[in-house]
Amino acid sequence: MQHRIRRTFVLAAAVATLALAGCVSAPQQRFAPNEAPVVLGPSVRDNVTPMEAVLACYADHIAATRRPPVIIGVGDVKDYTGKYSINEGNAITQGGALMVYSALGKLGGAVSIAERFDPVIAERELAYADRRQLGDGRTHQLGGPNGGQNVPWLPYFGGTINKSDYFIVGGITELNYNINSGGAEFGVNQVGVKARTFSQSVSIDLRIVDTKSLMVVRTVSLTKQFNGYEVGLNVFRFFGSKLYDVDIGAKGQEPVQMGVRAALEEGVVRLMSAVTQVDYRPCMTMRPGGGEPISLTPAAELRKVDNPGVATAGGAAVASPVAQGSVAVNAGGAGGARLTGTATQVPFDFGATTLGGSSLALIDQIAGAAKKGTTDIVLVARDTENWDARKRDELTDQRIAAVTSALANRGVAPGAISITWRPDAADTSIHRDGPGLQEIAKLRIGSPVVSGAAPSSSSSDSAVKGD
Repeated sequence: MQHRIRRTFVLAAAVATLALAGCVSAPQQRFAPNEAPVVLGPSVRDNVTPMEAVLACYADHIAATRRPPVIIGVGDVKDYTGKYSINEGNAITQGGALMVYSALGKLGGAVSIAERFDPVIAERELAYADRRQLGDGRTHQLGGPNGGQNVPWLPYFGGTINKSDYFIVGGITELNYNINSGGAEFGVNQVGVKARTFSQSVSIDLRIVDTKSLMVVRTVSLTKQFNGYEVGLNVFRFFGSKLYDVDIGAKGQEPVQMGVRAALEEGVVRLMSAVTQVDYRPCMTMRPGGGEPISLTPAAELRKVDNPGVATAGGAAVASPVAQGSVAVNAGGAGGARLTGTATQVPFDFGATTLGGSSLALIDQIAGAAKKGTTDIVLVARDTENWDARKRDELTDQRIAAVTSALANRGVAPGAISITWRPDAADTSIHRDGPGLQEIAKLRIGSPVVSGAAPSSSSSDSAVKGD
């Protein structure tokens, strides 16, 4: 009887071993003579997450606004959990910033990405150019009073690096092991079965910051829970004079790093909603849940709306003037790229009452266009400005006066400038206009009066108050 049991057990163990061998077999290939064969695994694929459809949907919603893309930089997104194992190293990815970059890239050009995380090579190139050491194998003509000269180095006059509007920073802040577990184990005469489940969680904290003012626009704190399981059969006992020790089982867990990537991607979508004023919530319904399979199609291939500022000419994609940063003024109904409807934006820095260099360049264009017909302009400021009614009205008066004075110095009489809209004293809401901006006043410039003199105080006051 014991002999029969032992033979049956050995046969079952052999069958189990062959079955396991079939499960773990993998194709092999020898690449060169006398080399050991190499195990071949699955091919490279797109690194998709549950957020692919959400990212594609949200990128389409941003592109549908037809606004110039917001320029986003990424700072350090570090692992702050401090979890480390001598055998396995860091428990959490150290590449959080790279995942945020990829998340922005999955928005497919609906936003523009500025490199700020690792600009070392670009800074070296600029240093070479500054020392007149950088060339492209050709000679270049430099102008001068005596006809100039040919030089082998690339002339550089600065201003080639584009500014960013906002940047994202933050970190992975929590890793909680075994927050919940359960299961069962049963054994008789050292023959037993077991099954258990367990859960852990990871949390991230991100923020998006206005590059110019360093004011935090929005913060997000997200957490993701991971589930795992383990099942097994164990035999450890004597059959006659022989000891048999057999372990058969399986275990699995959601990929932690993929979950971190998905959480960072959702954080990016929520932060971008704060600066683009495009609601992300309708797209979140496209996120799979309840065991639904993840779409294997990357976000870029799910897009349905072309990016803003891109048109087709002869089958080739070309950037429109808005995408290139130029501004066309609406003069006498003429067409052209505009930054806000049919009016041109004149921006003011946070709390400032004077015009900056870029705004003065716009004033030059506006004054030139006003000589040809009626022109509408809108004064804008950062949407982080939230003054009380009295302070806001004082700033608005001073800003309108600054624009009126600048136009007067360019030959546009204050009497030709009228205020078509400004917030009511009782209106405390923020009137948004474009990513990160709010409208503070709208002006219309009529037929100008050629004048070389500065405006009088009375006419200036009339323009400011809209009389």
